[in-house]
Amino acid sequence: MTTTQPKVSNWNLPNALTTLRIVMVPFFGWALLVDGGDSILWRTIAWALFFVAMVTDKIDGDIARSRNLITDFGKIADPIADKAITGMAFVGLSIVGDVWWWVTILVLLREWSVTLLRLSILKSVVIAAADLGKLKTTFQALALGGLCLPLRDPDLPNGLETSGDVVFYAFQACLVVAVALTLWSGFEFFRDVWKQRHALRASSPV
Repeated sequence: MTTTQPKVSNWNLPNALTTLRIVMVPFFGWALLVDGGDSILWRTIAWALFFVAMVTDKIDGDIARSRNLITDFGKIADPIADKAITGMAFVGLSIVGDVWWWVTILVLLREWSVTLLRLSILKSVVIAAADLGKLKTTFQALALGGLCLPLRDPDLPNGLETSGDVVFYAFQACLVVAVALTLWSGFEFFRDVWKQRHALRASSPV
């Protein structure tokens, strides 16, 4: 005799946190771009919003797994929320001149192509998050969050300008690492998808 697991409701805390991240995206983008990105106050608020988004991303995943609250909505909405907030960060930072546009375009093409492919093959092919991808996410969050801060603002108090420049370039170095990991982990993802699909075709009856 088999027992069926009760269906998990979409009305749960992890999904609420995921939805919160999606709602935060336009507010984060607006705060980052106030006065063309020259407002110390609003760029600090943008950093705080980005920090909250990254923390809730970790929390909702931990809660969903530990309490078995994984839903189809969460599987779709969670990666969309992640890519929306990081995508807004890349675009916003390119607008204010802190990230080159070619970097933003390259990273967003990789991120959204992987996300859309992952969602399209969700039921037929399972690609677990690799350690390299998690490392990429860590460096990317650190770099984007740090670059949201007004580190090179000319209105900073005397004595903070030089240290601000040093920290700014440290976060730029983190971004270089994140971009390299983004491209390599993307290559690994597409390679693994191709291998699994090839294995499925080989094992399916003719």
